[in-house]
Amino acid sequence: MVLIHEGTFRIGSDSDRFPEERSASDVSVSSFCMDTHEVTNAEFAKFVKATGYKTVAELPLSKAQFPDLPDEQRLPGSLVFQPPKEGEKQVPFLSWWTWTVGANWQHPFGKDSAIAGKDNYPVVHISYKDAEAYARWIGKSIPTEAQWEYAARGGLDGATYTWGEQYSEKKANTWQGIFPFFNTKADGYTGLAPVGSFPPNGYGLYDITGNVWEWTSDFFEFGHDRKAHQHDPVTFDRTKSFDPKKPDESVLHTIKGGSYLCAPNYCSRYRPAARESESPDTGTTHIGFRLVKYLEKQ
Repeated sequence: MVLIHEGTFRIGSDSDRFPEERSASDVSVSSFCMDTHEVTNAEFAKFVKATGYKTVAELPLSKAQFPDLPDEQRLPGSLVFQPPKEGEKQVPFLSWWTWTVGANWQHPFGKDSAIAGKDNYPVVHISYKDAEAYARWIGKSIPTEAQWEYAARGGLDGATYTWGEQYSEKKANTWQGIFPFFNTKADGYTGLAPVGSFPPNGYGLYDITGNVWEWTSDFFEFGHDRKAHQHDPVTFDRTKSFDPKKPDESVLHTIKGGSYLCAPNYCSRYRPAARESESPDTGTTHIGFRLVKYLEKQ
């Protein structure tokens, strides 16, 4: 972990590209420590070995969540990215996501896949509930959105990217080319990268941009109005959680950082201000996490 010293900053962005990023000023955080990289397969495996924990993706789908689904179809699984077939030039929006039986953190692309030799890759298919369980076990916490964004900026308050103003294919694990049809692999990777494969930001944090989205403890709200002029914002009331793009989902957490699937023509959320919403019981091939630790009060 690295120590992030206390400070005040302007959270979000007022660009007209994504209105849910609407900024708020004078948001302050106390000093805290943050993991230098995303939690890896090896680190998560130690937790599972010590506790016997089963992730959400390893459990049958609940009757409460899917009341009309027959029992024989409640098989464990998760969402897997599947690019279009070679030669396809047009596909339905989000059709590249496939519910895959048997997909989980140990089998990221289904039951026939494995993570052998990928100890230092970020663990994926992790729901918020899974990240929370790991955090309790290791004695850390999921960061607030303010902590995460303040740390991600690395001292460059107001900059578009964690490294400055100019987008670079070499600074983070993102998608180069036209998503989802082809990836030029200009950054050296078409999928996940081992943690620490790209330069750190100004605070010594690796992969704070790209690679995998990261959970925060904040419930998702449109913009940052309620964070303005606050010190150490805490997680808000879950009943206030709402994303107009997902009107049927009532409890959503904020995820940050973008992933290896973010491209200039799609998503482009490889920026500190960027944010998305996600259901706490959902994991995918591009969501992971890192943790923080609060300093003892003197």
